[in-house]
Amino acid sequence: MANDSREFTGPDGTRWGVQVKVPGASNAMIVFHHPGGKTARLDRYAWHQWHGPEARSVTGSITKDAVMKVLTPSALSLLFRRSMPISAGRTPLTEAN
Repeated sequence: MANDSREFTGPDGTRWGVQVKVPGASNAMIVFHHPGGKTARLDRYAWHQWHGPEARSVTGSITKDAVMKVLTPSALSLLFRRSMPISAGRTPLTEAN
């Protein structure tokens, strides 16, 4: 794992890498990296809503470290359940004829 990431074990036992991306004033993107490699094909993401004082200021900004500190195992579990694939995956529109 990189210094700015941690690990989360999914419900099926898959060990996902977790990173905080694009933190703003009121939210941050949480990316779950699939252990098969850093391809967007299996990676997932969810938005973590921040409720600190920065969220009430248009010039405020949260740090990746601050977000990572509040991501408890139960918070990560909830975010993972709400997460969406980064890639649309295979659909009839993306398959070659």
